[in-house]
Amino acid sequence: MTGLYRTDVMTVPNSSAHAKVNGQEMYYEIHGVEHEDRRPLVLLHGGVQTVGLTFGTMLPALSAERYVIAPELQGHGHTADTDRELTVPDLASDVVALLDELGVRQADFIGFSLGGLVALEIAVRHPERVGRLVPAAIAYSQDGFHNEVRTPDFSSPRLPSKADFQEMADAYAAVAPHPEHFQDFFAKTSAAANAPLPWTADDLRTVTAPTLLVIGDTDFFHVEHLAEMQRLIPDAQLAVLPGTTHMELMRRKVLLPLITEFLA
Repeated sequence: MTGLYRTDVMTVPNSSAHAKVNGQEMYYEIHGVEHEDRRPLVLLHGGVQTVGLTFGTMLPALSAERYVIAPELQGHGHTADTDRELTVPDLASDVVALLDELGVRQADFIGFSLGGLVALEIAVRHPERVGRLVPAAIAYSQDGFHNEVRTPDFSSPRLPSKADFQEMADAYAAVAPHPEHFQDFFAKTSAAANAPLPWTADDLRTVTAPTLLVIGDTDFFHVEHLAEMQRLIPDAQLAVLPGTTHMELMRRKVLLPLITEFLA
């Protein structure tokens, strides 16, 4: 597949820290510098991924002109897991609490997969916190999934490859507080991905942020489902990247100019 960035790019944050939010120590990174005339940009990574694994290829360009806040969600990367279930509403509450800690009242959001679900939840429940919204590779109900991605043998070409799974395992092992828990955490995240999603069509109609929905044409979800989302969200656009699977989406070189133009 041409038009893909490498995945072994390392981007060093300006700073990183842990914040106490909702009973956990949530890791976050800061990239770039603050601009008086631009909202901060919040990046929300995919399930079983890290900031670097999802956004490493984009961060140099995004942080060149934006103040970027990139947390790692419950149990992901540097953020230790807790006994709490992994749910989209709870993860969204964590991100809002982190922004409160950082004094950020409104931001633009880019979220991939699980992170895209979290970003959409914030846009629905806390519309005043979201300037512009880019949810990539998401659905708003379980009906949006292709049945073949639910096969237990992972045979569908839409699903992550063995190399993708190994990359996620290696990234987790490199930074997680308890790297030996990867298989348990993977199972917990998979269960969360198959849980009912917390929105109705009427919820999508309440989204006030200009929205750019992004999907690959060989993603987990039906393109028609994303077209329905585009019609439901009042000020939404839809970009379908050709020849692109779920795991390739955030590495496609064509995606960055689409996002930067939309955010501008």
